[in-house]
Amino acid sequence: MADRFPLMVFAAGLGTRMRHLTQVRPKPLIRVGGVPMLDRALAFGRAARCRPVVVNTHYLSEQIVSHLMGRPVRISHEKELLETGGGLRQALPALGHGAVMTLNPDAVWTGGNPLKALARNWDPLKMGALLLLAPRAGLPGRKGGSDFTLGRDGRIMRMPKDSETGRDMMPNGMVYLGAQILRTDWLFRQPTGAFSLNLVWDEMIRNDRAYGLVWPGGWCDVGSPEGLAEAEAMLAAAK
Repeated sequence: MADRFPLMVFAAGLGTRMRHLTQVRPKPLIRVGGVPMLDRALAFGRAARCRPVVVNTHYLSEQIVSHLMGRPVRISHEKELLETGGGLRQALPALGHGAVMTLNPDAVWTGGNPLKALARNWDPLKMGALLLLAPRAGLPGRKGGSDFTLGRDGRIMRMPKDSETGRDMMPNGMVYLGAQILRTDWLFRQPTGAFSLNLVWDEMIRNDRAYGLVWPGGWCDVGSPEGLAEAEAMLAAAK
């Protein structure tokens, strides 16, 4: 890889879909296959030579800070939840203001390193964002429909939805897997405070700067107890 990217790991969420599992611990510290999900995410970052690495915190933040003590990881604490866009923008003094990688820790991956895959395919001359995607059909742990459509040129568009049912109106939809490279200068086009990175992606889509990359390996969302069981099964099968 020619480029070394900073990495933001989003660990500030409340984890409400995990129900009882997050009453006494933050979701990133839940173990899958015997390993905390946060540690799995950080291992991808080390293997991809990401530096610096920033983890944001909010809910039960003292547990995450204690868990990371002594590691080369910076903490960006959010007194109030800032969502993905606001949280990333708050962390920029530690990350720098160029392109950054972001990774959601609440997923399990098999078949390679998602961050390395993104780095190999990043083109700073044409891309504002490169999102890792997978086809919606048969995706384990996924609830709901698709996020995007993917063009032959690699550009993404929002999946059109039926106004009454919310169902996808086109076949072959793609799901965002929670890993990307993003140019951070686009963050400053949004209002201050909490905001979602969806607003940034939508503006990039309007300007033909949002791209997708299909992940060839396995992936499972670990956002719920059901997803946790599916992820355990996927890891066992991969062995």
